[in-house]
Amino acid sequence: MHYKNICPAIFESRPNRFIAHVDIDGLSVVAHVKNTGRCWELLVPGASVLLEESEKPERKTKYDLVSVYKGDRLINMDSQAPNRLFFEWVKAGNFFTNCTLLKPETSFKNSRFDFYAEADGQKHFIEVKGVTLEKDNVALFPDAPTERGVKHLNELIAAKEAGFCAWVVFVIQMKGITQFSPNDETHPAFGEALRAAARAGVKVLALDCNVTPGNVVINDFVPVVL
Repeated sequence: MHYKNICPAIFESRPNRFIAHVDIDGLSVVAHVKNTGRCWELLVPGASVLLEESEKPERKTKYDLVSVYKGDRLINMDSQAPNRLFFEWVKAGNFFTNCTLLKPETSFKNSRFDFYAEADGQKHFIEVKGVTLEKDNVALFPDAPTERGVKHLNELIAAKEAGFCAWVVFVIQMKGITQFSPNDETHPAFGEALRAAARAGVKVLALDCNVTPGNVVINDFVPVVL
């Protein structure tokens, strides 16, 4: 996944979840934040961030805030990136041996999953979650309570019981992670639901990413500790 027209800046403030004030060479400008999550541990005053300059002159904001440095680690925080990264990764021949169909946003009963796949002689439903929270090189999800996330896990269990292969894939939007775990401190119910899903046969995977200023690609599997 490639970003064009990358511009470094310094984070100043975030008056709401959609925009941030950033400093570009001494000039304070407004940037669109491509992540509506809290990101409190990332977007701190003085943090070095990277912006993508838009090529659309009609836009209200000229820049998108797409990544941030936490110390020396560059973290992609574009909430649209994980699904695109996973799609590109599978299409490049990873994950499945023989994938004949990979369809985004597919319904199952009253649910909608990120992907439906037909691969290796089976039918699969896949839910993808982006991860930007890290503590002591451990990636954690969620960074805020998510009843929607719990609902998705319960729906994956139902898909598994209906005869589909069911997956939840955590795309960790950074490198240098030693393991992934549910963030029980922030949302115990999500951790309980994730462990219940795993017991029911839903496959839980975590993948890290190589992140550079202009590019993000899925790198490798990360151990999952439930």
